[in-house]
Amino acid sequence: MRQYSADLTPPWKKPTPVPEVAAEPGLVVEEPGTGFCGAVIRCEAGTVTLEDRFGKHRVFPLEPRGFLLEGRVVTLVRPSAGPVRPTRTASGSVAVPGARARVARAGRIYVEGRHDAELVERVWGDDLRIEGVVVEYLEGIDDLPAIVDTFAPGADARLGVLVDHLVPGTKESRIAQAVTSEYALVVGHPYIDVWEAVKPASVGIPSWPRVPRGQDWKTGVCRALGWPENTGAAWQRILDSVHSYRDLQPELLGRVEELIDFVTTPAEE
Repeated sequence: MRQYSADLTPPWKKPTPVPEVAAEPGLVVEEPGTGFCGAVIRCEAGTVTLEDRFGKHRVFPLEPRGFLLEGRVVTLVRPSAGPVRPTRTASGSVAVPGARARVARAGRIYVEGRHDAELVERVWGDDLRIEGVVVEYLEGIDDLPAIVDTFAPGADARLGVLVDHLVPGTKESRIAQAVTSEYALVVGHPYIDVWEAVKPASVGIPSWPRVPRGQDWKTGVCRALGWPENTGAAWQRILDSVHSYRDLQPELLGRVEELIDFVTTPAEE
């Protein structure tokens, strides 16, 4: 007796196959039903947990055609066992396996100090090398207008500057306003020091302590947290807790991304 398929759906009504993508940690996807966009932090039997850039977690079922990856519908599947190649850089960008560093641009990004530079390198290092952007530190910004004048930024050599504690009414805000070149962009975060731009939960503390005025801020933080008053060792402890953009506050994330976009803007012909 001849056997017939029980599926009577016409071919033109059957859904178009979509790619299956392993839900590797760090993969950034969107759940279209809710609009929630975040990085995979955990994939268990039947579910995936996403974390958005503000640290909020949501759990979703692993359903066919259930997610968007860079605007395309995909089916997330549980990763296979064994070592895998990272699909994302620490900043959340798409990883480019085997990519060579680009020859350095004339443009630069300046940050205030060594800790700022090391934190930017930790999260955005892969992106910066691909884009050919060099980050240098200034050891303070008191002479920033003169430094910008010496750099002489132009259309093919843009300068971006990241400033700590850039809030209205501060010395930092007055210095930033003195930089007027259209090819220089000065932005900043509200934190007293870049240490505070690391999420307390990532460091394993409930919050960053308030340090009385007149006291060295970093030493005061170590004292309040019961850490040895060795700021170099304290910073290494903080830096070691940063593994990706998810460990940083959004106020810093947005500003660094803004600077990278600015200095890589091509000159108009």
